[in-house]
Amino acid sequence: MEETPEPRETGEGASVLPAADVRAVLEALVFASPHPVSPREITRVLAGVPREAWQAALEELKADYARDGRGLQLVEIAGGWQITTRPEYNDWVREMLDPKSPTRLSIQALETLAVIAYKQPVTLPEIIELRGVKSGGVIKTLLEKRLIRITGRKPVVGRPMLYGTTKEFLLHFGLRDLAELPKIEEFAEVLGEEVDVAGLKRAIEAPRPVEIPLAEDAESAEEAESAEDAEDAEGQ
Repeated sequence: MEETPEPRETGEGASVLPAADVRAVLEALVFASPHPVSPREITRVLAGVPREAWQAALEELKADYARDGRGLQLVEIAGGWQITTRPEYNDWVREMLDPKSPTRLSIQALETLAVIAYKQPVTLPEIIELRGVKSGGVIKTLLEKRLIRITGRKPVVGRPMLYGTTKEFLLHFGLRDLAELPKIEEFAEVLGEEVDVAGLKRAIEAPRPVEIPLAEDAESAEEAESAEDAEDAEGQ
């Protein structure tokens, strides 16, 4: 029976494991984790393995999973690494796991999600103004699916809640971070053919609607302006 390699002490700069074992341990960690494994977690678990060693092992694993004919892939997503099924096989996997449950979002939900993703943080009145349709029910659905979250309140009259995307959003669309959001035309292709690409582009490129600041902010601005006028008068 083969012996399982165990962590052991070693001199500075050397790895506690041979390169092949580092790669095998990493694959086991990523496969077993219910969430993307972050560099911090890898560093903690492989404390005696130099960072460059496990980074090289990850690249080798990624290349191995990228070979033709594989049903899985190793991807860097939402700040970590995860083994996932290839997108082209998602329908087959969905058919096995939950054939009766619809997993696709409605077109209205997808379009609202796109506006939030590109304009965040954004309020419900802003979303309604930009899209031209009521979105209250859609917001509730996106919150329930944890694709968006409440990030705070905007300091304007009514103090409406601000919405932004979540880590689940990054996972859902296979993005490493928000900096990877593609042009809206490309993202619309991911969302589906029925999405109103032209309408979405207009909404995302449009300036935000003008909102009235809170009274206290307005009063502070007036007081500051009055003080400046007084100073100007004294200087004349």
